[in-house]
Amino acid sequence: MNNVPKVFSPWCLGASLYMPAHRLDLMDCANGEKLSTLRSMIFCTEDAVSHTELDSSLRHLGLCLQGFRDTPQRFRFIRARNPEVLARLLALPDIEKIDGFVLPKFNAGNFHAYFDQLQGTPFKVMPTLETQDVFDVGAMTELRQALTQNAVFSRILMLRIGGNDLMNILGIRRPRNMTLYQTPLGHVIAQLVTVFKPYGFSLSAPVFEYLNDSVTLQKEIRLDLAHGLTGKTAIHPTQIPVIEAMYSVDSEDYDMALSLSQSSSPAVFRMHNAMCEVATHQQWGQDIIDRQRCYGDRAALALPEYTGLFV
Repeated sequence: MNNVPKVFSPWCLGASLYMPAHRLDLMDCANGEKLSTLRSMIFCTEDAVSHTELDSSLRHLGLCLQGFRDTPQRFRFIRARNPEVLARLLALPDIEKIDGFVLPKFNAGNFHAYFDQLQGTPFKVMPTLETQDVFDVGAMTELRQALTQNAVFSRILMLRIGGNDLMNILGIRRPRNMTLYQTPLGHVIAQLVTVFKPYGFSLSAPVFEYLNDSVTLQKEIRLDLAHGLTGKTAIHPTQIPVIEAMYSVDSEDYDMALSLSQSSSPAVFRMHNAMCEVATHQQWGQDIIDRQRCYGDRAALALPEYTGLFV
């Protein structure tokens, strides 16, 4: 086990990068010898690995685990292909060197198949909402009720939104130069936020699958943040600094957040030409403070330096 206890805050994960479990440099990435600035990574045994490669990928992952070192500032997860593969992963020697699991295609039908195996383990989990049930508000409400059980809720780091799988169910793909919020998925994301966030769940933002359009990526991240989403999965290392730069905090927002957190502040006050009300803005303020701790002040990390990454 890691000797230094980790603080599991959804903001700490940053732009999580998916990696196929058969990637040859997997151990170097896990230990920070490659991609040293990466905050979190997800070793995939699902969509990124074909059925014929599954057994060899699990063997490769098992060998790499032996060389994983303690990484207090790096978070390592495995996306289990299904509950059967989760059982095989849990049986691997040194599996305690990872921080948890991503549970794909998660719904009420496989709820117990996943969580029954995780009882008595220290692992955090990130269920992925990406099945037909997601479009049914009633089904999502029932799933939320199951996830709020104490033994389950304490294990959940965040819920991931599987954008591409949901678009596939609709038979569409995000057009170039458009954000997800300009497609039917925008309504679905807003719906998931209102179903889960009031009950203490964090939700992550879907991937942006185009590597040559940083302008639309930045626009989409602004909308992710406006919807209260935390973290965005990256599909390529060049996306990581763009995503994380967007998570840096505007200095005026940070000033207001600090004032909202002070017990001496009046119930309602004006600051930076905005009304600040402690009773209704305090939770927003705490989120801004958490983001600033992880990503700093936007004034010190200007976005223009990242606009030339995708060439």
